[in-house]
Amino acid sequence: MTRTLPSSRTPEESPPQQGSALSNGLKQRHLSMIALGGVIGAGLFVGSGAGIAAAGPSIVLAYAVSGLLVMCVMRMLGEMSAANPVSGSFSVHADRAIGRWAGFTAGWMFWTLLVVGVAVEAIGAAHIVQGWFPGTPSWMWVLVFMALFCGTNLGAVANFGEFEFWFAALKIGAIALFLVLGALAVFGLLPGSHSPGTAHLLHDGGFLPTGADGLLTGLLASVVAYGGLETVTIAAAESEDPARGVAKAVKTTMWRIGIVYVGSMLVIVTLIPWHDKTVTEMGPYAAVLDRLGVPAGGQIMNVVVLVALLSAMNANIYGSSRMAYSLVSRGQGPKALGKVSGGVPRRAVLASSAFGFVAVLLSYWWPTTVFAWLLNMVGAVVLVVWGFIAASQLLLRRRLEREAPEKLVVRMWGFPYLTWVTLAGVAGVLVLMTIDTDTRVQLYFTGGLALALAVTGYVRQRTATAADGH
Repeated sequence: MTRTLPSSRTPEESPPQQGSALSNGLKQRHLSMIALGGVIGAGLFVGSGAGIAAAGPSIVLAYAVSGLLVMCVMRMLGEMSAANPVSGSFSVHADRAIGRWAGFTAGWMFWTLLVVGVAVEAIGAAHIVQGWFPGTPSWMWVLVFMALFCGTNLGAVANFGEFEFWFAALKIGAIALFLVLGALAVFGLLPGSHSPGTAHLLHDGGFLPTGADGLLTGLLASVVAYGGLETVTIAAAESEDPARGVAKAVKTTMWRIGIVYVGSMLVIVTLIPWHDKTVTEMGPYAAVLDRLGVPAGGQIMNVVVLVALLSAMNANIYGSSRMAYSLVSRGQGPKALGKVSGGVPRRAVLASSAFGFVAVLLSYWWPTTVFAWLLNMVGAVVLVVWGFIAASQLLLRRRLEREAPEKLVVRMWGFPYLTWVTLAGVAGVLVLMTIDTDTRVQLYFTGGLALALAVTGYVRQRTATAADGH
């Protein structure tokens, strides 16, 4: 029997034990900056170095291909979120399209990804600050950052919005300045520099110096770097005009990805040799600034990376708390986390922050066992989530066209053919992960997590159906 779309209220608008509804304290300027800044993460500034070292100049192609995949995923997510803006985002869409087990699986997988991410980002930020203040223990800085952003998210949602607004402004300013300086250097217009032409692109081992294997490694690295874009659709549910906010954010995804990711990679591999050790030791952006003779370029990038890490921490605590709240509101988690006070799910914020802090402790106690398992479990989560998004859009689009066509303010291109191509692309990347030993381990761990959650969700769904039947 076909389930119909709700006419007005969503499953999240009347959850159990809810003291009040989530607020709509995020302004359009907050949402716009979250959308822009969400593209620029620490994975881009630091993690891209390993991709460049593995793929050489072909990293540009890797980012372009994975970028096209991400554009399609975000377009599909935007279509569903603009029609039904809820804080559970793709988890709610999967729930309505596929079944409660799918919403349960996608939601708790994403929650796990975010809270483990909080731990990784806190550790990375602590290491940077510890370098500035030698002799201070890294755990102290972790505690400071965790307390700061837990406190920020316990307050009004506007606090989260303001922090992300300024974090995003700093990141966007840094990447814009880098691209301007880089472009001037590429064309030989920067004083004191000369244009390398295509020497590093084509004549330093060729465009594919490490062959197809290197390109595949770069492709997998670039996919991971795009993770986190989904948070803007979660935040949109608490904005002044959710549908308009989602639509605007998603429609700008294409040029943001093209300029920030592909543009950056092109500038980097044009200006410095891809096999230069500084690419991995300093990070590719710092290496370019150093090559251009920018004073204190390495320290400038350290500040930018710190901002990116703190921004990701803030966003991940926010996103994980809202995802937990959404799941609980649909009866798919501990009821105690469903209480809202002052428009904020404070218990969900505390639980998500606490798990992140426990993960930090695990990194100190068992770095090569328990914490390594956690990292492997979330290694391919973003691909599983993208798969759920594509499958959900494939099913919900027909239902929307039939029952509420006026809600289709954002439409997926080339539906349904491009949706199927995207699903095939996600499946293809998962298959490619079996080639490399490290990514194969991640795939197995993520698959185990997905299977465990899917079985749990299915059993809960059958139990709930049986109870409703009686």
